[in-house]
Amino acid sequence: MENYLEINKTSWNAKVDTHVKSDFYFVDEFLKGRNSLNSIELDLLGDVKGKSILHLQCHFGQDSISLSRLGAKVTGVDLSDKAIETARDLTKQCETDTQFICSDVYDLPNVLDEKFDIVYTSYGTVGWLPDLEKWANVINHFLKPGGKFIMAEFHPVIWMFDDDFNEVKYSYFNEKPIVETNEGTYAEKNADLVLNNITWNHPLSEVLQNLTKKGLSIENFQEFDWSPYPCFNQVEEFEKGKWRIKQFGNKIPMVYALTAHKKSS
Repeated sequence: MENYLEINKTSWNAKVDTHVKSDFYFVDEFLKGRNSLNSIELDLLGDVKGKSILHLQCHFGQDSISLSRLGAKVTGVDLSDKAIETARDLTKQCETDTQFICSDVYDLPNVLDEKFDIVYTSYGTVGWLPDLEKWANVINHFLKPGGKFIMAEFHPVIWMFDDDFNEVKYSYFNEKPIVETNEGTYAEKNADLVLNNITWNHPLSEVLQNLTKKGLSIENFQEFDWSPYPCFNQVEEFEKGKWRIKQFGNKIPMVYALTAHKKSS
């Protein structure tokens, strides 16, 4: 699927303006100092003051800037040139020193020559990547010895269902690319957008095995029966900032998170 990068880049470029204006991304509050990170990832990240962080697939930079506000030295990376342009504008307005690079994840070693204390990625990222072995290679490449990879992601069980969670529509396993045309976006469901997307389902085994094959040891792995975002259909907020699929309640996992450690030598 050689043209997936071009198709997905076009899709993400088209979303940026809608996302910046949406309540989902609360940009006005963000500019006034609101942190965009959630408890799940904050607990895993711990104190990041003085740490160098590479944030993969950062969209228009809110989480990267939030990490800068916590005292980290942050480089955010995204495929969408429009998202990166917006991120650079946002970091000027927020007066942080966050750096942003427009690059495909796989090509990043050809663009960036640096090593980091932490490589970080979160929520709706790996599904845009066809090959998790190449992904794990990139993570390992950029981590300093003794560094950590930290990830929070939507659980692959969620991606098995149709949009309204009425039936199992897709395989849990990575059988083939999923080619779709979608209306609106997760942040603004009624937006006047019709977008083509190519994604892949990645079971947990694929994520974990590829990280460990590259010599990273899994230190912490958690699953959660809620999402910090109301980005799916049929959700209800059962506690402030925590959403579940109405008809499933707490019966299915919605998010997983992990910390993996690179050996010191």
